[in-house]
Amino acid sequence: MLTLIGFSYASGIIIENGYKKVGILLSVIPCLGALVYFKYANFLLSNINQLFSYTDHKYNFNSLNIILPVGISFYVFQSLSYTFDVYNKTVKANRSFLSLATYISLFPQLIAGPIVRYKDISKQLISREITTDKITKGIERFIIGLAKKAILANSCAVIADILFSASPDHISTGAAWIGAIAYSCQIYFDFSAYSDMAIGLGNMFGFKFLENFNYPYISLSIREFWRRWHISLSTWFRDYLYIPIGGNRISKKITFRNLIIVFVITGLWHGASWNFILWGLFHGLFIIIERHVNIDKYLRNSLIKRLYTIIVIIIGWVIFRSQNISHAIDYISCMFNTHHDSGILYHAKYFLNAENILILSLCVILSTPVFPLLKSKFDKHPLNNNFSVIYYFCLFILLFICISYISAGTYNPFIYFRF
Repeated sequence: MLTLIGFSYASGIIIENGYKKVGILLSVIPCLGALVYFKYANFLLSNINQLFSYTDHKYNFNSLNIILPVGISFYVFQSLSYTFDVYNKTVKANRSFLSLATYISLFPQLIAGPIVRYKDISKQLISREITTDKITKGIERFIIGLAKKAILANSCAVIADILFSASPDHISTGAAWIGAIAYSCQIYFDFSAYSDMAIGLGNMFGFKFLENFNYPYISLSIREFWRRWHISLSTWFRDYLYIPIGGNRISKKITFRNLIIVFVITGLWHGASWNFILWGLFHGLFIIIERHVNIDKYLRNSLIKRLYTIIVIIIGWVIFRSQNISHAIDYISCMFNTHHDSGILYHAKYFLNAENILILSLCVILSTPVFPLLKSKFDKHPLNNNFSVIYYFCLFILLFICISYISAGTYNPFIYFRF
């Protein structure tokens, strides 16, 4: 990380001094080189070995003993966004190594995002205000994020881990859907929880980070989903990859090509595995279909649009969560196959106990903007002061429940740590 900070620092100054191509290469090559080596070297070697297995050549490359640095995908993208913005003259090069190092290594969002752009906090690095109100709001946001993770995401993880670890031949159709829905809830509440906690910690230290999620599961299309899901990543790819390679400015054919490139790389960014690439392609193909076909013409009812979108998203998460493509195909087949009664070990009824029903129901409700709507109504109520006391007391109780869950449970890190 310190090496990449050094390259980014030198790169920004070199670009600003007029040597733009030299400067940008000085940042891009080390950053992408580090990412490819640490994250994708063994994936590339295993695929080369697989390719040679189909030929008469007897090459066999041994796997490298590589330890993936935590948060590398995030601080590499932050480093690149800084030099790209200096290159595009969006910001000026930072002449303070300490200030730039603070931005790239800023701990609240370093491990699992959101991807904070330099231009969004450049002024805050120099001067920011720490107030009681910001600290209070930061603590509130942190507790809400902690509750999402400790209570909701971890509870859903138990269900998802059991069903995705089992053979699809041993799972009933109902149980397969429960597993897919549980994982959809887990990944949303896990990742949005970390974003909430990072935003809350940022508030406590006077930083304002942009929102990373905007209730993506209420989307009316896959295109809208990507405007609401992991906003910092989708906008990063839009501004630094999709638009530079042509975006939608040239022709429909080139636009579709660009979308496929972006979504393949989006999938690959999440992990060195073919199922991540397939997940990216899956979303990219639906976005191409939506751009080519006016879905409003065929799906006129908003409820039908939401149903279509959430089913596509859930199937996508099955591809994302499965150990490999073969397992993903078998699991999806199980979700839509109602005639395999023999050999079933996991039935839906085993997972529909009171606790799981409560957790999944809460996940569904809190995936919609019900909570902020209720809170805004209470804030405008004449008895607002009384509601505030009750609200903060409930937050304290929620924190106590979270601590209890964490104390009683086993270690369960955030999913996005490994990205």
